[in-house]
Amino acid sequence: MTVKISSRGRQVSPFIVMEVLRQANRRAVSGKDVLHLELGQPSEGPPAPVLAAAARALESGRFGYTEEAGYPELRQRIARHYGEFYDLDLSPDRVIVTTGSSGALMLAFLAAFDPGDRVALVTPNYPGARNALITLGLEPVLLEAGPAENFQPTVALLEAVGEPIQGLMVTSPGNPSGTVIAPHEMAALAAYCRDKGIRLISDEIYHGITYEAAAATAAALSDEAIVINSFSKYFTMTGWRLGWMVVPEDLVAPICRLIQNFYISPPTLSQDAALAVFDCRAELDGIVAGYRERRDLLLRELPKAGFNKFAAPQGAFYLYADVSNLTNDSVAFCERILDETGVAIVPGVDFDRERGQAYVRFSFSTSLEVVAGAVRRLIDWQKP
Repeated sequence: MTVKISSRGRQVSPFIVMEVLRQANRRAVSGKDVLHLELGQPSEGPPAPVLAAAARALESGRFGYTEEAGYPELRQRIARHYGEFYDLDLSPDRVIVTTGSSGALMLAFLAAFDPGDRVALVTPNYPGARNALITLGLEPVLLEAGPAENFQPTVALLEAVGEPIQGLMVTSPGNPSGTVIAPHEMAALAAYCRDKGIRLISDEIYHGITYEAAAATAAALSDEAIVINSFSKYFTMTGWRLGWMVVPEDLVAPICRLIQNFYISPPTLSQDAALAVFDCRAELDGIVAGYRERRDLLLRELPKAGFNKFAAPQGAFYLYADVSNLTNDSVAFCERILDETGVAIVPGVDFDRERGQAYVRFSFSTSLEVVAGAVRRLIDWQKP
């Protein structure tokens, strides 16, 4: 007799960036070099005060569970961060520390929606969000955005959706596009959701990494919005698996009950370390300046390699390029580039199943030397 296997795993598409990483690692094991422009994680480690705080925590012997919503002092520090960063007076009672932003995403979907609910999100999008919706029995409603919409949702796209939706998820700065929702557009989306009774979920994990103007937080626009953030991107604490949520007052208790039953509490050591990172703004902003330098290099040099159609990233550390002039199969195209040049980039089908064959994503979260070397190889590769 065959043992049952859930259909949920079969419904979820693979995260192709991880397959690209595996291929790149196999190439490296074989003795060939690789220039990694596929992963979306800072190449810089956490600032020294973060490591020092972690060392002190190890010496203190404080290793047990914390409150399910995190250390009270960390929740208070995150709330103070909203005053410093956004000039927003936020109650620490609405802050919940989570096991990464991925954990926060699952908690948000579970607390806000019932199976069968329809949640809109733009495409191209981060595949983890789309797959989380599918896994939980929710229906992703894909809003096809392109350069005209800055690869971001608009009220017009929402109004074009035929059936009612119960949720809208936005990500600004976006992955894979690096584009930012302008403050007036974010306000319009928040107002539309409020008028229609739609739950707004704002993924703000790339806040702090912007190049023209700061991104607007939904926490300042709606008390009903759920805001998700992370210590992994701007704060460079990727492997510490720590994030947070800002939630409406009536969702605090339900989310805390979910945490109690799912994973008890967020990582203790990571919370001790995170308390120190908010005082490292000068160093972190210096890292962002480095991203800007790498972005500008790509904007200047990529057209010489035939990559000449893209939206200039306004934030995050990604560039999403239209390569329809070079290929109609972005998966095979990226495999060929890795094989022939050693440069690892990600096919657009990871982010847009329908139109992604015409796109690729470059991550410039790595060093300037790696980005510059990758571009030189691509330019040489395209020479007749």
